[in-house]
Amino acid sequence: MRLQQLPRNPAMSGTKDELRSRAFSNSSRGIPQPKHCGKTFMSELLTRRWALLSPDTKIHQITLSEMQLQQGGMASVRYTFSNNTQPSLGDMMEKNKQGLSFYVVRDDLLHPLVNGNKARKLDGLLPILEHLLVTDVVTCGGCQSAHTAAIAFSCAERGLKSHLLLRGEQPEVLTAYNLISTMYGNVTYIPRSIYAKRAEMLERHADFVAGVIRLVEYLSQTHLFGKEQPIKLVVDAGTGTTAIGLAIGARCLGLPWEVTAVMLADSVEGYKKQEERLISDFKMYCVLHPSDHAFDGLDGGIVHWVERIHRRKFGNVLEGEVEACQQIAKQTGVLVDPIYTLAAWEHATFLCQKTSDRDTKVVVLHTGGTLGMFGLAQRYKSIFQSLRSTNPTSV
Repeated sequence: MRLQQLPRNPAMSGTKDELRSRAFSNSSRGIPQPKHCGKTFMSELLTRRWALLSPDTKIHQITLSEMQLQQGGMASVRYTFSNNTQPSLGDMMEKNKQGLSFYVVRDDLLHPLVNGNKARKLDGLLPILEHLLVTDVVTCGGCQSAHTAAIAFSCAERGLKSHLLLRGEQPEVLTAYNLISTMYGNVTYIPRSIYAKRAEMLERHADFVAGVIRLVEYLSQTHLFGKEQPIKLVVDAGTGTTAIGLAIGARCLGLPWEVTAVMLADSVEGYKKQEERLISDFKMYCVLHPSDHAFDGLDGGIVHWVERIHRRKFGNVLEGEVEACQQIAKQTGVLVDPIYTLAAWEHATFLCQKTSDRDTKVVVLHTGGTLGMFGLAQRYKSIFQSLRSTNPTSV
């Protein structure tokens, strides 16, 4: 993402590193100063000015039930789901006495147009843009990019101009995130050959992890998951930024949480490089003191990267996955998409069966993405047509 200031502020002249340092130097405007990584730094980070009025989010409890099936003379097991939308304090803090279950952090409900993970990232970034008197924001993404849609809406809401560079050609029918980007921002379609060199096309300036750390701090409150019990936190990974931010937050707050990211768009080597880069960026704002141990023992990384349970080429949609999304929606009222959030749901279901320690809670972060279902239905017409009723009634 590239930020443009008009007119130029003389106080903001200098190298990129100097500008970044100055952007975090005025604590009187709610922007934290770089400090030793510890309670003081985390306190200032979490009490800065934010875009979201509150870090609160809804938490649901999903219970699994086994259903025995007979197909072609062979027995198989299928799981059905039920949703407790208001789990009690006892359910959250005591051992689960109701069988297998996991929790869903419903960040998909934060905003009707902005994905939960995008809202968390912009939660920390937008106040910085306003502090710097930014007037224009330039960013890039795919044709159905949830990121560009979030930038377009959030900038328009604050009187900023967004310039969105979308990969490929304009679709025949504008829908889903592409439609939102077009309605709220200034869209330019970039030929794929040029977009492939996006490192040259666009410099990256944004720090994306702070808002996710704020979510971790909220979830670790005593009346929610607390700071003592082990948590297996599952999230789908597009770029991997959200997963890394969650893990950084858990480390800095000293939580016994394990972050598992389901890899969907890159190799494990690519995700680990992203992890190293974001940790390095965070350390630049958090000057480590020799007595600080938040990032000790990083040889294996701070995120557990795993393959999708049902491995397939990224971007393809299978009929069974669409049917799985339909089943979950009908049984729980939670809408997941077949590419991203279904992968996290499936892995949480798997962990529920494999976790031997019942004191360990399995939690999946639902980041959103449901607007993308419209674009997928447009692209995979035959698969989504299979969802039609098998017993239509005549009127």
